[in-house]
Amino acid sequence: MDRQLSENLKNKTAKIGVIGLGYVGLPLIQAFIRAGYSTVGFDVDQSKVNQLLSGESYIGHIQADWIKKYTAEGRFVPTTDMNKLAEVEVILICVPTPLGEGRTPDLSYVEQTTREIAQRLKPGQLIVLESTTYPGTTRDVMLPILSTTGLKAEEDFFLAYSPEREDPGNPDFSASRIPKVVGGLGKKSSALAVELYSAAVVEVVPVSTCEVAEACKILENTYRSINIAMVNELKILFDKLNIDIWEVIDAAKTKPFGFAPFYPGPGLGGHCIPIDPFYLSWVARNHEMSTRFIELAGEINTSMPQYVVERLGEALNQHEKPIKGSKIAILGVAYKKDVDDPRESPSFKLLELLAARGAVITYNDPYIPVLPKMRSFCVPELGSKELTEEYLQNQDCVLIATDHSCYDYPFIVEHSDLVVDTRNATVEVTVDREKIIKA
Repeated sequence: MDRQLSENLKNKTAKIGVIGLGYVGLPLIQAFIRAGYSTVGFDVDQSKVNQLLSGESYIGHIQADWIKKYTAEGRFVPTTDMNKLAEVEVILICVPTPLGEGRTPDLSYVEQTTREIAQRLKPGQLIVLESTTYPGTTRDVMLPILSTTGLKAEEDFFLAYSPEREDPGNPDFSASRIPKVVGGLGKKSSALAVELYSAAVVEVVPVSTCEVAEACKILENTYRSINIAMVNELKILFDKLNIDIWEVIDAAKTKPFGFAPFYPGPGLGGHCIPIDPFYLSWVARNHEMSTRFIELAGEINTSMPQYVVERLGEALNQHEKPIKGSKIAILGVAYKKDVDDPRESPSFKLLELLAARGAVITYNDPYIPVLPKMRSFCVPELGSKELTEEYLQNQDCVLIATDHSCYDYPFIVEHSDLVVDTRNATVEVTVDREKIIKA
């Protein structure tokens, strides 16, 4: 079985299936098409599939012309029909892995997807999980479901884990230019997964087991979460000392060794950093161990929206205005600059907190014209307002939550009464500095 699949991977006759056509799955499809493979993209969202079939893109850095070209050629077939899983030799899983109640892992998407695969599993297929999860998921959760078919892993089918490392909107690191860590259930699975990705990405890093690959992804994001929490805590301290944390970081990063810069913000966003470390802390609790760094970092990072609202309230108070009834414009609801990705964005928590205090909320984000429905937040039906002189002048406070490059910050400051800046976006503004409060 493995020899035939290996041969098909080499001559690129193997068809690649990707389940989940979001910010991870769609760039992955792109990488394999560029490498010369034909692909099938699976998603449960019929509206997404309809857009793709119409040659439209719902992700900013994936061009519509590209989708039109390869759907027309038949090298990219978007579908909601899971029966087509039997038509592919490789299945890559890129589905969400959110947190459930009590910050416990919610693997329902992974489990349901694996059941769909099991119903159609055929000899010779390679299945690779890319969704971020805790060590042991591939072997302990997926393998038993696939084994109910009577087919045997490492003989009839092959199973591996390779963590996604997608960075939406980063022009320097598209999916094909990011090294892929790969860990297989066994030697055959590992060898096939390495062969698969070697054709599509710049570098493949094999590790000894799927558990090592799973732990690698958790380590990467826990490292970032803890370091961001440290600078967030220092931001609060340095504010009390009347020291600019961003200036401190700029000075510290001139050291050519032993220091990597991380930056504070209004909270953590994106699918990975706010979620992944808690997968590891959940595993630790199951082994009667506490992960104090992870838990503390989580507490600090999740408290940042509250801190921003407190600073905003203090700033309004200096203008003899309460939060209740004040008109507050939130600039940016994407989780980071210059992307159209709102997943876990702290802007939604800011919106909730301010609305609960009676503020009149509007927003602007050139990348997100209408607020999407979110799993974790209660989101009102709002559309992005045009960032005009009149609009800014009509606000009691403008809150910069995401520092999009397209924003004209001198213009924003000039025409606003009060600006609360959570991203150091106004650092280059040289006039009206008295209007700016950093938070």
